[in-house]
Amino acid sequence: MPTVTESVVRELRSRLILAAVAEDGMSTAEYAIGTVAAAAFGAVLYTVVTGDSIVNALTKIIDKALNTSM
Repeated sequence: MPTVTESVVRELRSRLILAAVAEDGMSTAEYAIGTVAAAAFGAVLYTVVTGDSIVNALTKIIDKALNTSM
């Protein structure tokens, strides 16, 4: 017959496993956080790429590539 301590440990272990595996209500929150993070990353990337320094650097790279002689 298991002792009280063993049965408590088994109960805690089973509850922890169920809590770790359960996905109730998590998918909506995960999608929302992922969507907000993707939108924020897109906004930052757009701001960086459309900045003057990036446009000038890309223009210089393209000009240098097109002006090379073979």
